[in-house]
Amino acid sequence: MTTVYTAPSNPESVFTYGAPALKFGPGASAEIGFDLGQYGVRRALVITDPGVAATGAPQRIAEQFAAYGIEARVYDGVHVEPSDESMRAAIEHARASGPWDAFVAVGGGSSIDTAKAVNLLTTNPGELMDYINPPVGGGRAPSNPLKPLVAVPTTTGTGAESTTVCVLDVLELKVKTGISHVRLRPVLAVVDPDLTLTQPAGVTAAAGMDILCHALESYTARPYTSYERKRPEERVPYCGSNPVADMWSEQALHLLSRSFRSAVLHGDDVAARAEMAMAATFAGLGFGNAGVHIPHANAYPIAGRVRDFRPEGYPDEEPMVPHGMAVALTAPEAFRFTFEAQPERHLRAAELLDPSAGKPNDLAEFLPGVLMKLMRDIGIPNGIGGVGYTKADVPALAEGTMKQQRLLATSPRPVDEDDVAGILTRSIELW
Repeated sequence: MTTVYTAPSNPESVFTYGAPALKFGPGASAEIGFDLGQYGVRRALVITDPGVAATGAPQRIAEQFAAYGIEARVYDGVHVEPSDESMRAAIEHARASGPWDAFVAVGGGSSIDTAKAVNLLTTNPGELMDYINPPVGGGRAPSNPLKPLVAVPTTTGTGAESTTVCVLDVLELKVKTGISHVRLRPVLAVVDPDLTLTQPAGVTAAAGMDILCHALESYTARPYTSYERKRPEERVPYCGSNPVADMWSEQALHLLSRSFRSAVLHGDDVAARAEMAMAATFAGLGFGNAGVHIPHANAYPIAGRVRDFRPEGYPDEEPMVPHGMAVALTAPEAFRFTFEAQPERHLRAAELLDPSAGKPNDLAEFLPGVLMKLMRDIGIPNGIGGVGYTKADVPALAEGTMKQQRLLATSPRPVDEDDVAGILTRSIELW
């Protein structure tokens, strides 16, 4: 069982940092027509899901474009936790109704990620599977520039407005995977906390765990200096923990420590909602550059192989494990596993997340203990058993996790299939 990476013969000395332009604050979404006008846009497609469309927000946003001479249409066919099938439907709609000068995603990560795929496949040749990360897809890079994409999150969680990644289920393979390229990053993130007030408690809890794990995983990610030096063309958006990403992650944890419980339990707490929106933004600005690791890698098969779990606050037409919940379910055990690679980082993260918590005798239990207390308080299920998995499912789940090599490479400690199976087995019941 290896606990450290071999020291590189020619260590990396360069890290990269990228982010969209950002507009933050109550009422920010009322200014998007002006913002699109700065890009010379004349036709814009607003992309959202039926639940968000029912709040009226996407239509209100689209209607204010006319004052700037911009024609807008709303596509509300996004599938919550999008699949290759639902993304293809959105792509086909955009191709048939286009051409479009820009795309505006209004919603959670599902809408933003669908808009990224639409943008990619309406500006570049080929099909979805050509661009999906290997070993699932072809890992092709876009050959043409993409159109401006403005991301307007209505949930506090995914950070998709800041990242270069688009996540989806490949239905036939029962695997969750993604497309990753710097050109997928939105040009502008418009974060309007007022849009998050309609978010149900269950969604706030699950999406908030995504914020938390983004911050924790990027903060504990393998340091950028632990890699062999890359040539310029080899650089990828996820470069490992670094001083700039660390700053965003620490601030996100600080905000979560005082607002997460209140945002879930008292959804009308405007101040808590605003701090959650800011935490999601900060965490996205961190992990979108440092990367995430084991909890996110585990989350893909946990969500992709769901049987009959239906979470509170989400559409109940079909079973699903929301992404943030899927990430959270193995996080305590994952951080117990990675503790020895970077003890000081794990301890600092626990202190930021719960400043009042006392350190246990076994320091490896500090961060898992703080996490599990929070999960119980906000109603996250008790491990993967709480969403329907048993020990018999562990081999298939572990196999699915091992397909996420892009994420596992960021783990602060080398991880093999036996390690993953152990983390999953110990996560069947957490408390």
